[in-house]
Amino acid sequence: MTDQLDLSEYDGEALVALTAHIPVVDPNYHLVPEVEQAVMAGFELNRRVLVQGMHGTGKSTHVEQVAARLGWPLLRINLDGHLTRMDLVGRDAIVVNDGHTTTQFVEGLLPWALQRPVAVLFDEYDAGRPDVMFVIQRLLERNGKFTLLDENRVITPHPKFRIFATANTVGLGDGTGMYRGTQVLNQAQVDRWNIVARLDYLDPDIEERVVIGQVEGFAERPNAETEMKQMVALAGLIRDGFAAGDLSTVMSPRTIISWAENLITFGDTRTAFRLSFENKCDPAELAILHEYYQRVYGV
Repeated sequence: MTDQLDLSEYDGEALVALTAHIPVVDPNYHLVPEVEQAVMAGFELNRRVLVQGMHGTGKSTHVEQVAARLGWPLLRINLDGHLTRMDLVGRDAIVVNDGHTTTQFVEGLLPWALQRPVAVLFDEYDAGRPDVMFVIQRLLERNGKFTLLDENRVITPHPKFRIFATANTVGLGDGTGMYRGTQVLNQAQVDRWNIVARLDYLDPDIEERVVIGQVEGFAERPNAETEMKQMVALAGLIRDGFAAGDLSTVMSPRTIISWAENLITFGDTRTAFRLSFENKCDPAELAILHEYYQRVYGV
């Protein structure tokens, strides 16, 4: 890990505004080496990094945790069908100055971040509207600038400005039916991402340690390690069943964390499993799910 970002040129309100965007370090978080190296290259070498993978694998939090360890302000923008060009670029707004009502251009998220040592993370990049995503087309180039047409000026990004994105697909659309709302992205834009890292589910022993570390109070349970080993084993069977086409719902690490939290809350493994995952599944597939449960728990 490289040295922390130097923000000594800022003070007062400007420093407060920047430090407010620095993520908090999670000491229990497990960084996957290859993805960590890819994100680090984005920060150190100003590369455009896209992290792709299934839901719950920790794509966004990987970028956040690297930023946290570098002390780098991070602006996370969740893309959806309602995010517009004006949200990113800015818009004219009515303001009152010295008692007079005037129309003034108010900068959006991108111009604010561009002029500061801030990393922008476009979360769920493949869920953004393609026409809106063209706003960042030029910025994805190595020395790309940003033309602010509303004010007839061109913004040169701050030397420490960075761009990252996460996506469930790689811009080719969703053929599984799991990620409704994702878009087929323009391949000319996808090609502009310098590094595309893939993040898969963790190895079982690592996933066990990560989940135990994320759930407060779980480690104090008498059989915590055995319980977690069984939970992760069941998640593995479910993922195999999903890959084979036997199940239409997959269990992510995020769901295992919810299951562990509900186990502490309700005190019963079967009840917690039902409330955390089983009730989300297709009723026609419950027989298969129950078979997986029996293999692990014997009941």
